[in-house]
Amino acid sequence: MLTYRIDGDGPPLLLLNGGLMSMAAWQPLVDALPSHRIVRCDFRGQLLTPGIASSWEEHVSDVVELLDALHVEQAHVAGVSFGAEVAMLLAALHPSLVSRLTVISATDYTTPAMRIDADEGRALARTDPAELLRRVARKTRSRAFLAAQPGDYIEQRAKQAALLPPAFWAGAEAILSLLLTLDLRPHLAKITAPTMVIGGEDDEVFPPEHSRAIAAAIPNARLEMVAGRGHGLLFEEAARVIALLAEV
Repeated sequence: MLTYRIDGDGPPLLLLNGGLMSMAAWQPLVDALPSHRIVRCDFRGQLLTPGIASSWEEHVSDVVELLDALHVEQAHVAGVSFGAEVAMLLAALHPSLVSRLTVISATDYTTPAMRIDADEGRALARTDPAELLRRVARKTRSRAFLAAQPGDYIEQRAKQAALLPPAFWAGAEAILSLLLTLDLRPHLAKITAPTMVIGGEDDEVFPPEHSRAIAAAIPNARLEMVAGRGHGLLFEEAARVIALLAEV
């Protein structure tokens, strides 16, 4: 079963990680939402959960198993990037489990350019993890954010590669591989949960037209676009994301 953590008490809120992320990265949001029972987990292949999953459906099944083990009959599910893709498929395949859905920095499908990036990323996960983290930092952080950081910010991110075990990079390779076949467009109209889509106007990983397409395809979805932010808006605009999540 997925490694997880539970914080707080109140309506269940399940947070699903981005690809190169651990559940620890959600801590600022967890601290700001004490009125929720927050469940966090690492997907298979991430830092705290061993093994890999070979399909999107396997990741969904892992989440279903976790909710069942925790006796959570229904939850507000919020996911970022990779986790948002899993969250949308979960809401489409298991609608009774999702009371509300929040989709952050996501795409409805991967374009040829996205697939090239994912293919290069999975090769770097195997051969040069430090360079992968450099590329991720450059592409996910907004210009305004990077301009405000110390000059060695990207190199400090690259140094983190040496601190992570080889199993993490094998898992990262498997997660990036799934982006080569991602197409959620046939599933989006099946989502019945009230849905909010949050996207960055400057997202270079999953450009803003994909957030708009998701919101248009999911019945009655609400769209929130954040100006001046890119793929990393969850962290750069944490206060705004927290405020939106707290509306529930």
